[in-house]
Amino acid sequence: MKRPTRNEYEDYYHRYVKRVPDGDIVEILSTELELTLACLAGVDESKSSYRYAEGKWSLKEVVGHLVDVERMFGFRMLSFLRSDSSPLPSFDQDAYVENARFDSRTLADLVEEFRHVRLSHIPLILSIDDKEEVLSGVASGFTFSVRSIPYIMVGHEIHHRGVIEGRYLEGKTDA
Repeated sequence: MKRPTRNEYEDYYHRYVKRVPDGDIVEILSTELELTLACLAGVDESKSSYRYAEGKWSLKEVVGHLVDVERMFGFRMLSFLRSDSSPLPSFDQDAYVENARFDSRTLADLVEEFRHVRLSHIPLILSIDDKEEVLSGVASGFTFSVRSIPYIMVGHEIHHRGVIEGRYLEGKTDA
């Protein structure tokens, strides 16, 4: 799968796509997943409700957000791949987190869910051929190609792993 060009996704998402290293996107998805799992391995449950500032998400809420976004973009990718011409709505990430009760779950459970959701997308991505990767659809009022979605997914993960490492696990405030 080729790297998407800037006209294959909304400008906002370039902040994620540009973080993705060159190489095979399936290998990158797998490698970055392992890095995120390693980052979160061994985090004491007592620290998983930590918020680095008032009004910020807890560590568990950040991981839950990763799960939700992975699911949303996976659905978008599937819809575009199946040539569903229905425009897909936006989603309010703050409302999703607020209504998800992530803090009532264990961090280990959320991490495992993220692992399963990511791994569920890999066979679908592997099935995409050259003609299908350039199919597109509309979500949040913007056009996205099928191949832009895995790059957005993994770039989003890389971004949030940096936040986790910098603001939650090391106590830094400059991530």
